[in-house]
Amino acid sequence: MSKLHFPRKSIVLDMTAMCDVAFLLLTFFMLATQFKPDEPVVVDTPSSVSEIKLPESDVLLITINEAGAVFFGIDNQRTRAELVTAMADKYQVSLTEDEKHVFELTSAIGVPMGNLKEFLSGGLGEVRTEDLPGVPVDSTQNELRDWIDLSRRLNDQVPRVAIKGDIDVDYGRVKRVIATLQQLNINRFNLITTLEAPPEAGDSSRS
Repeated sequence: MSKLHFPRKSIVLDMTAMCDVAFLLLTFFMLATQFKPDEPVVVDTPSSVSEIKLPESDVLLITINEAGAVFFGIDNQRTRAELVTAMADKYQVSLTEDEKHVFELTSAIGVPMGNLKEFLSGGLGEVRTEDLPGVPVDSTQNELRDWIDLSRRLNDQVPRVAIKGDIDVDYGRVKRVIATLQQLNINRFNLITTLEAPPEAGDSSRS
């Protein structure tokens, strides 16, 4: 008895709708994702068991490297545009529009106002970030206070202040930064640390 042969038909799947959905999702994530700003300088932070997280936006970050140099940064680009103009006017530093645009794209500043123009024009481009002198925070010349004060005045949403200090930095330098915040009546701020596992119950190795 002969076998019956049925004609084979190829199955065609219309992937148009699937491709549209994939591209829509890709576009959404590209537009909605906020990328983490570049770190002005790499520091080795101390560890703690605190799990409090900083917000993803409106953060005013003060970084202190091992040598004690202070770096100031704020993540709001619109505020940076107004801030550099206000600081230049206050310290009578003449900046071009190109130099102001460079500041808008700079994640943090680590030079005195007297060197700001040279820094933004690329004159300090060969200097390593960790070798920059930092923003003055001494009692006789405290430019950090003006950076913080003006940035809070110009920002519609008051930024959260955070300090990120190297584990080996001299504590007196950190204390000086905290004193600057207190002068501006900023008594609530975050200290950025590396997350450490909490001690287990009954662990006598920790005191």
